[in-house]
Amino acid sequence: MNKREKYTITRLMKYLKPHAWLMVAAFLCAIVSAASQLFAPVVIGEAINCATGVHDVDFKTMTVYVIVLAGIIAAVLVFQWLMNLCAQRAAFLTVRDARLDGFSAMTDAPLKFIDGAAHGDLTSRLSVDADQIADGVVQGATQIFTGVVTIIGTLVLMIRINGWIALAVAALTPLSLLVSYFIARGSHKYFAEQSRVRGELFQRGEEIIKNHALLTAYGYSDRAEAEFGETNAEYKTCGFKATFYSSLVNPSTRLINSLVYAVAAIMGALFAIDGKMNVGDITTLLLFANQFARPLNEITGVITEFQTSLAAAKRILDLTEVEPQDDGGKSVALSGDIRLDGLDFSYTPERPLIQNLKLDVPRGTMVAIVGRTGCGKTTLINLLMRFYDPDAGAIIFDGNNADDISRSCVRKSFGMVLQDSWIFKGTVRENIAYGKPDATDEEVIAAAKAADIDGFISRLPDGYDTVIDDGDGISQGQKQLINIARIFLTDPPMMILDEATSNIDTRTELRVQAAFDRLLRPENGEKKTGFVVAHRLSTVVNADVILVMDSGKIVERGRHRELLEKGGIYAELYNAQFAKTAV
Repeated sequence: MNKREKYTITRLMKYLKPHAWLMVAAFLCAIVSAASQLFAPVVIGEAINCATGVHDVDFKTMTVYVIVLAGIIAAVLVFQWLMNLCAQRAAFLTVRDARLDGFSAMTDAPLKFIDGAAHGDLTSRLSVDADQIADGVVQGATQIFTGVVTIIGTLVLMIRINGWIALAVAALTPLSLLVSYFIARGSHKYFAEQSRVRGELFQRGEEIIKNHALLTAYGYSDRAEAEFGETNAEYKTCGFKATFYSSLVNPSTRLINSLVYAVAAIMGALFAIDGKMNVGDITTLLLFANQFARPLNEITGVITEFQTSLAAAKRILDLTEVEPQDDGGKSVALSGDIRLDGLDFSYTPERPLIQNLKLDVPRGTMVAIVGRTGCGKTTLINLLMRFYDPDAGAIIFDGNNADDISRSCVRKSFGMVLQDSWIFKGTVRENIAYGKPDATDEEVIAAAKAADIDGFISRLPDGYDTVIDDGDGISQGQKQLINIARIFLTDPPMMILDEATSNIDTRTELRVQAAFDRLLRPENGEKKTGFVVAHRLSTVVNADVILVMDSGKIVERGRHRELLEKGGIYAELYNAQFAKTAV
């Protein structure tokens, strides 16, 4: 076992420790069960001795032994059931805790980690890999411990009957352990590879299913099927290798155990010829020889499951150790004054993006950010929300450096509507109250009316109690309005509209834009600071200031009319969208 495997087991034991009492109970049941099984061969041998004489069968004593044997069998059944019950509960509680920590680590992880990971692979870690840990813990803990107790007990009882036969069995049987050890050592890498490829298979399947319409529209079905087939074939290959090599363990050990049984039988016959053993003792020893080998077979048989579980455990436990994004800092009631002081940022060091960005945004200002794709618009929003931290410079909120304010405080001060709006499975009321779960029905309805979505909700079968999700045929515009209703409900001092109208029709765009204007400029209340990222320049003409970005820098700034008269990049973008085409 290498250092990596030992470290994985050490981490897994940390999750098993709180449920150790269940494992102790399982071990106690295993002791009773194993002890009961140890006495069965002795009882059988004594019963046979009652019938070895010619016309001299002691039926009375034999009946007692049969009743005792029946009691032993009943005890074995009961305590094995209790052992499995305790071990399985401990295993699934262990997996539950590991899965919760893994999911918690993902929710607390930096956005950089989520952006850089395959989502299907993450799903595979939390589902399939977690379940495989449970299988390994149950079989490993119960069968290994029961096997150890059985081996020790059997060896002691065999020595009491005939030390030479016991020595021969004890000397030859461990050969099966050596065989299983070397086979398992070579097969571990294949099980690790199998877990990795399974994650890729999940990821590719998720991509294909999620983008089925696009795949069909471009006639990519055959190529997608071929690519999925390649990954599936790779999974088959590494899975076959892992299973093939691990499957050599059982027949190899059974062959050795059969040889051990044969040696014990021959030695027993020789001792019987010399009159040193009776038939009952030989029978007992042969049963013990077989019983001595059986737990070794079970232990080697569980090695395959254990290797799979170890590889799976590493994947989910690696997830639990993802460094969470720091959320230190104070909590401040922000009002909306923002200053960017010489920001530098790049996703990778070799490709600088934002450089020396400076900007003052007074409270109540509506800022529009436009520019070509990849110019840094969404990146700037990510920095404002503290999804990423700048490489240099500072973001100042109300005179406070963003580094001194907790991330949760900053994010609660923003209301955000993205291009891909998110609706989770739940009632309309729960979706709107996502950021304020304790909101009253009156507050939820008022937010829906402010977002101009109340009419649509009222026409649903159960109104605000209608259960919806992304697959219920709700239009993109209606989803966006539900998202805006969420912001109306939380009423933060700053707003972000990031390409929120790019996937909807012009009429719905006007509704979304009007709802957003009501958010930023309420009739009764102070104006809110707003950032609008848009490719459709019709949504930014009323902004207080328009920032034109190019290669991470602000190359133009001003109001709509000023920038048009300037005839720069903004004018080119605007005219490209709205210039009349000569016929």
